[in-house]
Amino acid sequence: MSLDLSNLQPAQGAKKNNFRKGRGHGSGNGKTAGKGHKGQKARSGAPRVGFEGGQMPLYRRIPKRGFKNRNYKEIIGVNLSSLERFEDGATVTVETLIETGIVKNPRDGVKILGNGKLTKKLNVEANAFSEKAKEKIVSCGGTVEII
Repeated sequence: MSLDLSNLQPAQGAKKNNFRKGRGHGSGNGKTAGKGHKGQKARSGAPRVGFEGGQMPLYRRIPKRGFKNRNYKEIIGVNLSSLERFEDGATVTVETLIETGIVKNPRDGVKILGNGKLTKKLNVEANAFSEKAKEKIVSCGGTVEII
């Protein structure tokens, strides 16, 4: 799009809305101040958004379902079988798991689970470990560190 006089406009966010309603006829929005003539919406105390004229509103007609625990932690599980791609003696951290593509988004933490075989000596640093995973990592000569 070329810039010429027919399509000039201020930068996004540069122009503030300082529109003053009900400041006389000369303002272009006096008298009814943009509320039209009479009616419920022209008066003060107009009903809230979603008000259905006394009918039970939609948000109260629909049944409540479930419960969202505000303290819920979303832990990502990683099996030992997926740690097999690291070379012998490597240090496995959450960052290296992201780099290799095993974990896309660590969310609230990463837990190493004991599913699969581990044949390499690895130094693993994660938020949590299952007991089986700890046993298998230590039995291969590796170390386990909770971060």
